Amino acid sequence: MCRRLAGGWAGFAILVLLPLAGPAAAQVQAQIVQAQVAEAPIVQAQVHVRYADPDRFTDAENRFGSGQPLRVTLAELTRIFRDLGTARLRPDERLDIIVLDVDLAGFERPGFATPTGLRVVTDATPPRIRLAYVLHRGGRIVAQGEDTVTDINFLLTSNPRFSTGSLYYERQLLRDWFARRFPEPAGRH
Repeated sequence: MCRRLAGGWAGFAILVLLPLAGPAAAQVQAQIVQAQVAEAPIVQAQVHVRYADPDRFTDAENRFGSGQPLRVTLAELTRIFRDLGTARLRPDERLDIIVLDVDLAGFERPGFATPTGLRVVTDATPPRIRLAYVLHRGGRIVAQGEDTVTDINFLLTSNPRFSTGSLYYERQLLRDWFARRFPEPAGRH
């Protein structure tokens, strides 16, 4: 965990030069660091994700024996939600998400038993995620709703050639949803 020390270059100089001054100075240095750490706790937004009956999702797993199983898809979706929530939400906010249905981009092509699976992605098969959400701030509910997140122009607005990881189209779709639903708070870069 990385913490920013108060004082900028002056604080840095104190931390570097104090050890050279002797044991008493080292004790002062330790007290300065402890005080800075105690006064500046790092707080992050929390994102809690649940899945409502994932075995009945439209298309969240490979049903033909290749590709990633349901548990891997759900773990990746959870990671995407948490990463986006941490980047978008204020530190004092908590977002509860219940995923009601998942339909991944494309469709599986039966008969191709490759280790990674064969998923054919066309403009007629956009990703679609149906979810319910509740945003809490300071113990109060400030926003809630149910959305079906999809983009029929997903092939025009995303470029998977430069992506890393799986579920690229779904990640882009959820990134856009977070940007619309939870604009960045004032003062964040």
